[in-house]
Amino acid sequence: MRLRDIFEIDFPLFFASILLTLFGILFIYSSGFASTEKVTSTEYIRQIVWAAVGVILALGISLFNFRRVYDVSLYLYLATIALLIYTCLFGRLINGARAWIGVGPFGIQPSEFAKITTILFLARHLDSTRHSENIVSRFVLSCVIVFIPMFIILLQPDFGTSLVFIPILLIMAFIGGISMRYIAFLGGGVVLTGLMMVLPLWQETILGGAFPAVMILINLRFVLGCAAALALIGGVAFFGYIRYKKRYFYWICYIAVLLIISLSGSFASHKVLKEYQIMRLIVFLDPNVDPRGSGWHIIQSMTAIGSGGLMGKGFLQGTQSHYRFLPQQSTDFIFSIFTEEWGFFGGILVFALFLLICLRLIWLMKNTTDAFGAYIAAGLAAMYAFHFLVNVGMAMGVMPITGIPLLFMSYGGSALISAMIGVGLAMSIRVRRFQR
Repeated sequence: MRLRDIFEIDFPLFFASILLTLFGILFIYSSGFASTEKVTSTEYIRQIVWAAVGVILALGISLFNFRRVYDVSLYLYLATIALLIYTCLFGRLINGARAWIGVGPFGIQPSEFAKITTILFLARHLDSTRHSENIVSRFVLSCVIVFIPMFIILLQPDFGTSLVFIPILLIMAFIGGISMRYIAFLGGGVVLTGLMMVLPLWQETILGGAFPAVMILINLRFVLGCAAALALIGGVAFFGYIRYKKRYFYWICYIAVLLIISLSGSFASHKVLKEYQIMRLIVFLDPNVDPRGSGWHIIQSMTAIGSGGLMGKGFLQGTQSHYRFLPQQSTDFIFSIFTEEWGFFGGILVFALFLLICLRLIWLMKNTTDAFGAYIAAGLAAMYAFHFLVNVGMAMGVMPITGIPLLFMSYGGSALISAMIGVGLAMSIRVRRFQR
């Protein structure tokens, strides 16, 4: 790297990530500040160490040409797959998920790094096949690359982290030039699966069984019968399309396959999801169903955010966190502490910083001449945006509780360091945006 290249580093992106990290350290400290005015946790000290490591890594990665990871992206991807499998089998069991490996106080969460390596390998695949005429094969292989780590993480089970891979795939496939009908198929499948999964829970728990017909969605005979009928319709439509080349046959087959996958996925989810994960979906629909149990998180989080008002109560003056009303306050609900103490304007500042990060990545994606770099920037933008929207939405009660951290701010070394690695990659692409 040349000395003048240092001035090409994306300083707005870098400083936005540093500022968010500093906010995280401050409010992790606040989360450990008890009502007795004593610090009861040393989490902030570990976060400072991880932040230092992350900044050094980000700066170090920015000095090297990101193209060098092109040839080793497959090996990085396979290494994290191996780590995920090992974690699934032998990892620590914490909060119902076997997602960590390590000894004593030292541990890592491989799923956080799997997001980065998956982005790198998917970017390589999209780059190497961008001139291919076989769009279906290109899309299917993209799905396979993403679904392998996603499925292993689901087995841990870590439902929240596995969801992050979906927007990464959708955004990178779109930027990679894959036809919208395939992207819409995947996105529509995810939405329909979620809707069919939630409907039985909603009518049984919230409505008290007012619409019993909805329960057929979890009836095995109904699901098998519908799947068989849709498969027959799809098969006839496929034959019609091959024989007569009429577009409406294609779309009949398209919709039939989409419904089969969505119906099967929603049925399987009721068999795979743990009871506490199902309760998270139920209390998202109505927290007052279990106000002292699963609904407690959302109720206390919204109380903390609302009590902050415009200017907040002041640093270290929050009550919901210091009196321990707010669970998982240094991780999942760090935004709730932040807005309780710094108010609406503090929340807007966090919104602005994340928006700046995503806008810088979008700018980079549009202005780099290297397709591999553009795909990486797109994947990183999807990752940061999804983490922010889901975590903050969860804290505000407009998203279900999924356990997704607020990158840069939530307590956790693996999430912070992987986020900083992403910043380092983005800065490396920025410096070399005109190189091929």
